[in-house]
Amino acid sequence: MPTVLILLGWRLFFHANEGNEPIHIHCKSGDKECKFWIDVENFDIQEAFALNLSPCDKRQIRKITERTPNSKLGR
Repeated sequence: MPTVLILLGWRLFFHANEGNEPIHIHCKSGDKECKFWIDVENFDIQEAFALNLSPCDKRQIRKITERTPNSKLGR
């Protein structure tokens, strides 16, 4: 599970081979975990799932993910 970024307690990472899933990034901080689908054509992200995240956590990790350079997220 290569780590892309660690920021504000969040670890952004991906798995080397997850079959035919679309491009996405995993995010984890303690017992909080989520995954975002990366829409490369529209330069957007969509939440795939979120576990144990408050609305504040969701806003924070979304901002981190949106502001991470495209090359780090495989875009």
